[in-house]
Amino acid sequence: MPRTRRYRHGVLEAEGFPVGDVADHLGDRDVTVWVDLCGPSPDELARLAEELGLHELAVEDALHPHERPKLDRYDTHCFLSAYAVRLDADSGRLTTSELSAFLTPRALVTVRADDGFDVDALTARWDSSPRLARSGVGFLAHGLLDAVVDGHFEAVQALDDHIEHLEDLIFADHPDDREVQRRGLALRRSLVTLRRVVLPMREVVNGLMRHDVVDTTMMPYYQDVYDHVLRATEWTESLRETVATIRETQLNIQGNRLNLIMKKVTGWAAVIAVPTAITGFYGQNVPYPGADQPWGFWVSTAAILGVSGGLYALFKRRDWL
Repeated sequence: MPRTRRYRHGVLEAEGFPVGDVADHLGDRDVTVWVDLCGPSPDELARLAEELGLHELAVEDALHPHERPKLDRYDTHCFLSAYAVRLDADSGRLTTSELSAFLTPRALVTVRADDGFDVDALTARWDSSPRLARSGVGFLAHGLLDAVVDGHFEAVQALDDHIEHLEDLIFADHPDDREVQRRGLALRRSLVTLRRVVLPMREVVNGLMRHDVVDTTMMPYYQDVYDHVLRATEWTESLRETVATIRETQLNIQGNRLNLIMKKVTGWAAVIAVPTAITGFYGQNVPYPGADQPWGFWVSTAAILGVSGGLYALFKRRDWL
């Protein structure tokens, strides 16, 4: 169901009124209106666009998903596109939810493709700062951007925790290389997706800061959101490099383990080669000292054990075994 709110001089007067009454409310120049539509039909959005004078290209962008995060300026309003994100705590997979917004001088219209964005948290954020509500649409747009960017920041922080856990798995005594590789690829895909939605937000916030909808009261708050966007962007880039480094480290560790195994196998092969050579040589019916005597058997056995033991001690001292 659509959600609506009406503010007069920064005071919340009404909410839940029909979308068809928006134009009547905006007849009062002291009123600011918020309208939220979740999965609206083209006809429903077209009627509202006609009442508010929204540009047809902006309406088309709101109805068609997979738009890049952006801020478009038109004669009577701005069109904003952004993405809310959610991270699965178990798999580390990131899901996105597209969010569009029309910013007119006295109305904010949000259009959501699904329920992925928590509108209740947004309204609670607005209600927690009533003294700023006199800034009208600039105040409402700030709360929207702040909620979206905070979601990005939380996702980056959660991905950082997943990557730290992945590092611990790599250096475990008995690592599961297949699991490490699977989780590493999943985290890399999530970071690529997150980068696509976080990086363009710098242009979005920066563009709004230069727009008339943001007054001097809200400017420091927009600057704070912009700083959070920069931090989230830098953190995302750093994590992408970390994931790539983890993959290289995993390959290096596997190569070192293989070299160590080959070194030990080669050392044991050298130790075993000595008795094999001795027994093989005399196995050609070549008589050896004491061949027909019991003491000859014990002497040959002692020689095999002595030479093999000497090789083992030599290899062990040189850390070849």
